[in-house]
Amino acid sequence: MPDLSNARVGVIGGSGLYAIPGLDQAEELSLDTPFGRPSDVLRLGTLQDMETVFLARHGRHHQLLPREVPYQANIWAMRQLNVRWLISVSAVGSLQEHLRPRDMVVPDQFIDRTQQRPQSFFGDGCVAHVSLADPFCPRLSELLAEAAASAMPAGHHLHRGGTYLCMEGPAFSTRAESLLYRSWGCSVIGMTNHTEARLAREAELAYASLSMVTDFDCWHNDHDAVSVEMVVGNLKANAVATEPILNRLMLSLNEQRPSSAAHTALADALITAPEHVPPKTRERLNLFTRSYWGSFPQD
Repeated sequence: MPDLSNARVGVIGGSGLYAIPGLDQAEELSLDTPFGRPSDVLRLGTLQDMETVFLARHGRHHQLLPREVPYQANIWAMRQLNVRWLISVSAVGSLQEHLRPRDMVVPDQFIDRTQQRPQSFFGDGCVAHVSLADPFCPRLSELLAEAAASAMPAGHHLHRGGTYLCMEGPAFSTRAESLLYRSWGCSVIGMTNHTEARLAREAELAYASLSMVTDFDCWHNDHDAVSVEMVVGNLKANAVATEPILNRLMLSLNEQRPSSAAHTALADALITAPEHVPPKTRERLNLFTRSYWGSFPQD
């Protein structure tokens, strides 16, 4: 298990969350990666004495469609900054009656319906197959849920567990699709988290999501009554609600620094022997593989 004593927490903010209030001594870092530039500058500071890296998923001015988000660059940059616990804060639609607008869900499963997303850091002469049976880190999700349960403002309710349906977007579902996803037992619907979770697992980051409901998806009889103003209002309320939750979570993470199976996800996943991996690929993957294969090129 890697040394987590100096590891950092990453937070990726979705719709409505473009900064973290209370991030002390923050500096903006403009990074480049083998997969291009991240969505925006990364802000490194401290939150409750825990070193924290924040990134606006769609850019600080929300200029990136879900399929335009540079997911590989975002996850790479987080790992490059020694992030080992990654929290997604995301706006979602509800697929179930009991999940009301302004409720919060900490999901534990995914169904992926995306089409134009990066699937892996690997390829180009190197094969790896990580386990994704449990795509969210159970321990990190538990700590996140505990923080939400103890720190969420009035008017919000927490739901532990559930399936996040990840769709391509940017258009929302048809009514038939929404009813289909309900029949599958899905809880919420969004456009980003599965792609992040898949790549985070390859990067050996523990990943958890605070999925914040803004509205019912179009299956609901009252969907036509939902206005843009209502959704924006829920977005703003949810963004405000994250501050005490993240503060509480950082206290727990700083105290416990929990290990995760995700932190060694590549230990049994690397298939290609390193001597058969092309040099350019070895160098590109070195950030993830050096603890197993040694640094490349050799120091």
